[in-house]
Amino acid sequence: MLNSNREPIGKLVSQLHRQNQKYLVKELLPYGIGSGGQHIFLKLIVNHPGITQDQMTNEMKFDKATTARSVKKLEEAGYIERRTDPKDRRSSLLYPTPKAVKFAPVLQSILTDLDRKLTLDLDGDEVDQLIALLQKVNKNSAKL
Repeated sequence: MLNSNREPIGKLVSQLHRQNQKYLVKELLPYGIGSGGQHIFLKLIVNHPGITQDQMTNEMKFDKATTARSVKKLEEAGYIERRTDPKDRRSSLLYPTPKAVKFAPVLQSILTDLDRKLTLDLDGDEVDQLIALLQKVNKNSAKL
């Protein structure tokens, strides 16, 4: 049974998410990458060139509209390009541009720095434990 005096997990996760978003918006603004998880989609496209929007939606657990908006903004900012899928002319494959490939290490550095700042007072074992626990909670949330 949960202790009623304990802060709700959802509240803590929500606060953490909002703080993360604030930090990322500030750090990514100079690069023309906005909020809404654009950096997550960009990282996925860089790591999986030729991925489709539907595949990204399924992988990232976003809704189709969010995926479409992020892809459009990344394309407008010159980070990705669409190519018609030769197997399905109605579908587009998404590829990183040279600008995205050049930016990828900068993005990874920003994300690594954020993780470092979030876990500043934790030792290696505590970080591993936190990740394992969050993965369990995430798995449970997927069943809701």
